[in-house]
Amino acid sequence: MKFATKAIHAGIEPDPGTGAVMTPIFQTSTYAQDSPGVHKGFEYARTQNPTRSALEKNLAALENGLDAVCFSSGLAAQDAVMKLLKSGDEVLAVNDLYGGSYRQMVRVYAQWGLKSRFVDMYTASNVESEIGPDTKLIWIETPTNPMLNIVDIAAVCAIARSKGVLVCVDNTFASPYLQNPLDLGADIVLHSATKYIGGHSDVVHGCLIVKDADLAARLHFIQNATGAVPGPQDCFLVLRGIKTLHLRVQRACENAAVIAQYLAQHPKVEKVYWPGFESHPNHHVARKQMRMFGGMVSFDLKDNSLENANHVLSNTHLFTLAESLGGVESLIGHPASMTHASIPREERLKVGLTDSLIRLSVGIEDADDLIADLEQALDGVGKGVEVEDAPVVQAY
Repeated sequence: MKFATKAIHAGIEPDPGTGAVMTPIFQTSTYAQDSPGVHKGFEYARTQNPTRSALEKNLAALENGLDAVCFSSGLAAQDAVMKLLKSGDEVLAVNDLYGGSYRQMVRVYAQWGLKSRFVDMYTASNVESEIGPDTKLIWIETPTNPMLNIVDIAAVCAIARSKGVLVCVDNTFASPYLQNPLDLGADIVLHSATKYIGGHSDVVHGCLIVKDADLAARLHFIQNATGAVPGPQDCFLVLRGIKTLHLRVQRACENAAVIAQYLAQHPKVEKVYWPGFESHPNHHVARKQMRMFGGMVSFDLKDNSLENANHVLSNTHLFTLAESLGGVESLIGHPASMTHASIPREERLKVGLTDSLIRLSVGIEDADDLIADLEQALDGVGKGVEVEDAPVVQAY
């Protein structure tokens, strides 16, 4: 079954009681039992919910996995992965990653004895030399957030397998439509389904997909034991979003390609970060493991001025200044003060995340209108146009 068909049909059956084509929202906290321990497969809604079960089957199919486990957010899904480890274990993480992931590793789990190191994974041989006796998990984002670096998933997974180390790939930026890490050797795939999978900026959700039954059982146990589960309406909204995932992501990728090329030629833009450029350091890897190059684009202005960046951030009309990404609408953001403020400035600068970097989540609007919006915002750069106070850049 091809992706577009799986998105609509995999794991989805008409409701046997009513014939409803859409999976119903089973808004219940508990289920009647015929006698103690005799039931229809559902006991308590933290443990199982039919809406959630349908979504988990669908997600597993999209990532070519055996099973999926749903959570109340992407960070709740990450939390479950971290709970596979014990005090003294080490996580080897890519050095450019979502600020919330960094914060959880450094500010939450470090106090329980879990160690995290952030390393350059853009050459696979670097990973092999960094793996130590305590390394139990390799954490990959690709494309990375927000510098859009590319990690060779298959190469890193081969190294990890030879060392007996688990690999989790945060596939949020790519979505299952563009990239399937389990097929490349990963043990766990994570999504903040809030983003492309949900796709409409109306739900917060996370999921893990695996190909091993024992690992799935451990994660389902953690899900039930710690209780960070999504509600049935959230699951319904994600199921609804998935039905158009392939259409939305393809259009976002097409728009992003046009916008990246436009920005690369703009006289006020210093550098554009997008893996579709042949000049991108790992463009060849992106071509190998992705179907298209994604809907995310980051860029720096020529003077790296925070004031000028703030002018652009504050003067778009179709690009909404907001956190998050992957919705049908285009968003513009300032990673240093928004999504990555939890990472110390000196660590951000090491990977090129300047105080003036701008990140775009390109939506599915008309590309000409989006370019016109960026053009009018960039037009005021360097002209002494009054702007609001620059955002405060801080770590927390």
